[in-house]
Amino acid sequence: MHKTILLTSDGLEELKQEYNDLKNVRRPRAVKRLADAKAQGDLSENSEYTASMDELAFIDGRISELEEILLHAKAVKSIKTAGNEVQIGCQVAVQMNGKQEEFYIVGEWEADPKQRKISHNSPLGKALIGKKKGDEIEVEAPVGKVFYKILAVK
Repeated sequence: MHKTILLTSDGLEELKQEYNDLKNVRRPRAVKRLADAKAQGDLSENSEYTASMDELAFIDGRISELEEILLHAKAVKSIKTAGNEVQIGCQVAVQMNGKQEEFYIVGEWEADPKQRKISHNSPLGKALIGKKKGDEIEVEAPVGKVFYKILAVK
């Protein structure tokens, strides 16, 4: 039995778009590139052929990965619960060491620290899920324990 993969509806849509782009645009382009490289003759010294093979293998691997994710994905509706509990799809403002930070809680396949998107399965994400404005949490980090105070849940 496979585990359900939780995603925000936006995250699910992005993965579907990536899948469609890979399957219908990038893969056909890569197959043509490979055929063109193969037509150049001697494959043993044909760097274009090798690069084309590598690109096609990467695309096929990502398509397989996305098919598996999409098969088991479930979009989580971001419903404002009574008391504004933190859940997947929420934006959370926290105070840490006197500094305010905002995070967007997402499914693990959507996480992107550069965009402040953290997985509900990350240590911070796990600590935040189910908490409310005003709650304080403690998270074990590589630098030691970090304390957060939840300022707002949107």
